[in-house]
Amino acid sequence: MLEDLPGDPMIWVLIFSELVAFGLFLGAFTVARAIHPAVFAAGQATLDSNLAGLNTLVLVTSGWAAARATNFARASEKRTSRRWLLIAMALGGFFIAIKLAEYGGEIGRGVGLETSPFFTLYFLLTGFHLLHVGLGIIILAVVCRRAEISGVETGTAFWHMVDLVWIVMFPILYLVR
Repeated sequence: MLEDLPGDPMIWVLIFSELVAFGLFLGAFTVARAIHPAVFAAGQATLDSNLAGLNTLVLVTSGWAAARATNFARASEKRTSRRWLLIAMALGGFFIAIKLAEYGGEIGRGVGLETSPFFTLYFLLTGFHLLHVGLGIIILAVVCRRAEISGVETGTAFWHMVDLVWIVMFPILYLVR
């Protein structure tokens, strides 16, 4: 099964383990919301869903750019593949900047890890995801140097996992009441 997946098989072991970790985190969030619905509703109401929506668009577009890089790497067009990887990385950096601005607004309002169970889990979940965005940018930068198909597929697979996790997290954290 793993040999049929694009990229290095070990990246898929990492991806599956990361999906389990995020799944457990989101499960804990869902259970805590069921236990403290008013606390979670109050916390969620203070979040900036417009910034989070923009970040969703930025990250999905970045995933599209990474997919384009993979297509060009498969066609042995390394230079064009590198350009698309650079676009994906730049958009990933933009995602980080937007998220840090969002954190700045929350911290400026006096909100932190210890404000409520909602914010404890919110900061842990989004912070863990933010670390993965940063790691994904590093991985894309490493594979960008050579732009060989196996590396680009491996990096893009990880990047798509980061996208997928955010696409699941965004509505759970920001929209579902």
